[in-house]
Amino acid sequence: MTYLTLTLVVLLMFAIYAVLLRRWLPLSPILKTAAVMLILTLVFDNLIIATGIVDYDPEKISGVRLGVAPIEDFAYTLVALVLVPSVFNFLRARL
Repeated sequence: MTYLTLTLVVLLMFAIYAVLLRRWLPLSPILKTAAVMLILTLVFDNLIIATGIVDYDPEKISGVRLGVAPIEDFAYTLVALVLVPSVFNFLRARL
């Protein structure tokens, strides 16, 4: 399985999840946070990949890169943008 396939499957699951819970996930704050988090991901992923701390198998990535970071690496940020507020709202509702 390639990173791109795994990324698309996970993003599809979280997109469906986000649509189902859109009442708890207001769009405006999510978009503003996404802009900041994706910029931070771009900067720091490029740093850790350029320094050799992390590397990806070239056979398993799509080849699309932003700097030296493969596009698939940004999926973690997108999932976190849905998962973190969802966990927060879930825990807040239980208290």
